[in-house]
Amino acid sequence: MSLRFFSHLVVMGGLLVAGLLPSCADGADGANDATEIVRTATQAELAADKNDHTRWRYRDAKSDGIDTVSIVVETDYGSVNRVIMRNGRPLNEAEARAEDERVRRFIHDPEKLARQKRDGAQDGKNAEELLHMLPEAFTWKTVREDAQKYTLHFEPNPHFSPPNMQGRVLGTMAGTMVVNKAQHRIETISGKLTQDVTIGWGLFGRLHEGGTFRVERREVEPGLWQIVETHVHIQGKALFFKTIGEQQDEVQTEFTQVPAGTTLEQAVEMSKPAKGAGNGKAK
Repeated sequence: MSLRFFSHLVVMGGLLVAGLLPSCADGADGANDATEIVRTATQAELAADKNDHTRWRYRDAKSDGIDTVSIVVETDYGSVNRVIMRNGRPLNEAEARAEDERVRRFIHDPEKLARQKRDGAQDGKNAEELLHMLPEAFTWKTVREDAQKYTLHFEPNPHFSPPNMQGRVLGTMAGTMVVNKAQHRIETISGKLTQDVTIGWGLFGRLHEGGTFRVERREVEPGLWQIVETHVHIQGKALFFKTIGEQQDEVQTEFTQVPAGTTLEQAVEMSKPAKGAGNGKAK
């Protein structure tokens, strides 16, 4: 399930965003080596996505205008997301009953389950396209190396010909990516829009220069990687001057594997918080 990392970079109607942290390094050989590091990492991510079918239960603390803490339980049939805190306080008894009813309605709604599946598949497709473009969309340089990781800086490649809108947006980024040496897995990608991005010559939308994001991943069990933090701060204008934007900070913790074959009904029970569970605000 590694491509879910990149699906978090899908914003503003399917646009893919990546990049950040200006830095420098010299030498064509170093650039070539850095590009090979990126190619190896993208191949490792694609292979992991193909072979990793683990499902997880985790705590998701999100701040996007309303601070919420949820318990998410993934299954082969869909994911259950139960809100357990809102704006820094646990749900009261009436709110908890209403949330339980919402969750139970969801797992018995074929249309909503199908929509969740379609959205996940589209995110995965976009993410795979992004991975394939990464080595060529940017010029890469190694700016730091130690026994555990490579830190790479990237800037738009002037010779890159974007195949679609996602690629065009991708080509306006500059940034940093950290790659784990032992497993060739991407640990961190953080970025900044280096210029305004217009959609339809600005008539249909514009993302403003300076927008940033950062995604952090960690190995939660041997060989199994998950997102642990997502921070997106992007602003712009859409059709008819309506403001569009992604202002989101999300922290995911307490990962435990969900047994194979878990049903949605079982996931509902697993999504209930343990008594005395503490807060988990996004930072």
